[in-house]
Amino acid sequence: MYQVFVNDKPIVLTTINTYDDGYVNFSLKKVDIYEVLSLLDRKDTKGVKLVHRKEKKLLKKFLKLLPIVNAGGGKVYNDKGKILFIYRNKKWDLPKGKIEGNERIEQTAIREVEEETKVEGLEIVKPLPVTYHIFKRNGKHKIKVTYWYEMKTSYKGKLVPQEKEGITKVKWLGEKKTKKALKKSYANIKQLFDNLPD
Repeated sequence: MYQVFVNDKPIVLTTINTYDDGYVNFSLKKVDIYEVLSLLDRKDTKGVKLVHRKEKKLLKKFLKLLPIVNAGGGKVYNDKGKILFIYRNKKWDLPKGKIEGNERIEQTAIREVEEETKVEGLEIVKPLPVTYHIFKRNGKHKIKVTYWYEMKTSYKGKLVPQEKEGITKVKWLGEKKTKKALKKSYANIKQLFDNLPD
């Protein structure tokens, strides 16, 4: 099973055809993605399920429905165990951005964290789950596939938000403040945290 978010509503890619309240089911083979997107705009739709009998083909088939934008980002810890957050569009988020040129995705993730926060000395610890969401730019829908990495740094310098990217704040948040921030974050960001807010 995979979840792809449109704003904070899920498109669930699954092999199990169950009927849940507020969800609409479609066959992944025959689906019109624009019909799905317009359904998700309605208040009474909680989410959509796209069903295919082969688990291995779920993601592959779905990713053919719209153009893809590959991105990399970081869940960065400092020496005190605090996590680096950015604030943009009235939401707390983690630094990320799209791949440029011939970069490896790990390079993208480190570069984007540096550009959006001015944090240096980043070291990748391990890969985290990949997230998927659909966004609209210049009237066209695209699927953003974000490869996340847990990172660490001993950086103690100034945090500088990349204002031209609409970032207004950059903060190191401890456990309590992280839980609070996640209440004002995106569904796909919450997937990167095991201990979700109560």
